[in-house]
Amino acid sequence: QAQVVESGGGSVQTGGSLRLSCVASGYTYSSDCMGWFRQAPGYERDGVAVIDRDGTTTYSDSVKGRFTLSFSKDNAKNALYLEMNNLKPEDTAIYYCAADCSSFTAAEAMVAGDFGYWGQGTQVTVSS
Repeated sequence: QAQVVESGGGSVQTGGSLRLSCVASGYTYSSDCMGWFRQAPGYERDGVAVIDRDGTTTYSDSVKGRFTLSFSKDNAKNALYLEMNNLKPEDTAIYYCAADCSSFTAAEAMVAGDFGYWGQGTQVTVSS
């Protein structure tokens, strides 16, 4: 059974750091493309960072220089991590991990959000 499970959310003050983790397992991969998306109350879901099947990463302009994406893989699982530094109140959102995109590039996947598997989300709250 396919599973995408996030962890690591929480509450921090402005300028703080958090590390989100995601493990994807139990499905037949068509690609190793994975990414993080977020949705704040009253807003649509937006791409945060994506890594494509060639290992190329892309970040949204709002998080460039503050967030770092990393990826690891073993036989049965893909893992994706998001290191978030210098957090701001506008980073407050539910963060979703996604796996197995259809797009060929990270930039395309960031916009299209065409992933086959999604996690339940983890809350990140940044207070001023």
